Amino acid sequence: MTDASSPQDPVPPALEATPHPATLQSTAPLSTPTAPPATPTRVAAIQLEHVSRWYGNVVAVNDITFALGPGVTGLLGPNGAGKSTLLHLLAGLLAPSAGTVRIAGQPAFGHPEVYRDVGLVPEREAVPGYLTGHEFARLNADLQGVVDPGAAADRAMATVELTEAAHRPIRTYSKGMRQRAKLAGALVHEPRILLLDEPFNGMDPRQRLHMIGLLREMAAAGRVILFSSHILEEVERLADAVLVMYAGRLAASGDFRSIRRLMIDRPHRFTVRSSDDRTLGAALLGLPSVFGAELVDGLLAVRVSDFSAFTKAIAPAARAAGIRLFEVTPTDDSLESVFSYLVRR
Repeated sequence: MTDASSPQDPVPPALEATPHPATLQSTAPLSTPTAPPATPTRVAAIQLEHVSRWYGNVVAVNDITFALGPGVTGLLGPNGAGKSTLLHLLAGLLAPSAGTVRIAGQPAFGHPEVYRDVGLVPEREAVPGYLTGHEFARLNADLQGVVDPGAAADRAMATVELTEAAHRPIRTYSKGMRQRAKLAGALVHEPRILLLDEPFNGMDPRQRLHMIGLLREMAAAGRVILFSSHILEEVERLADAVLVMYAGRLAASGDFRSIRRLMIDRPHRFTVRSSDDRTLGAALLGLPSVFGAELVDGLLAVRVSDFSAFTKAIAPAARAAGIRLFEVTPTDDSLESVFSYLVRR
């Protein structure tokens, strides 16, 4: 559907299989009139440039720039980091307050034709409970102008393993089944880009494994998949690359292993309980990974520079000192503390 008040915009260029994450590549101008035609400019499937979105005095997304091509990218961050707002900007549901959001070279907002390339699975429960799963998928197929909406709905429901429940009202579905019904609605027109907001919520282990396998297959076939999560392990199991958001900002981006290393190789704090905290604290100060130890509120607080090295060394150190360990607890291992550390870097 095109806005009747403005001239029809051109159809967006086809998505190309650029390296992941994608970068824009421009070609050199022709040197002579007889030179061969230039290679078409590669267009990133998803491109954001200095994008911000605010609501009054609240900044939900703050000056974010990145570009993506085919593959699976995890959007990682604590609740309230701005992940959902970012996905809605990419889906064309929100206009950026500043900057540009492009899908295959076209502005995402105000250009309905880009919706043919995008499938969105929102976190919110936005599926009418009185519809069956098949009716919901078919409704989406009709809205997208799919030639045979019934057959497309059948395929989408089979893809997400909901064929047996396809004709039951969605209100009778479990949380995990509703998530899969939303995915079927997003897949019914076979989009090249999938935007998934917390897609694993409510799924049991078998459903998660199936979803991970399905998304990997789609990425291998050339789809661009961006999914949000606040759970590090979900991103680790599925994503090739990661974008880390905290307080509306992009705290880190790149290869997952590099980001994981940043998260682990940072100062940590542990609380330790033992049979002799004072003696143990003196012994731990001799470890290369420990740079501070003090008694706080009757407990031993230890500051370390290397998480892994300390957890391997503390038990032998206690045993050598003749001390029994009762508890060793990291006190700053929440996602909020991890992301805050990345932002400060």
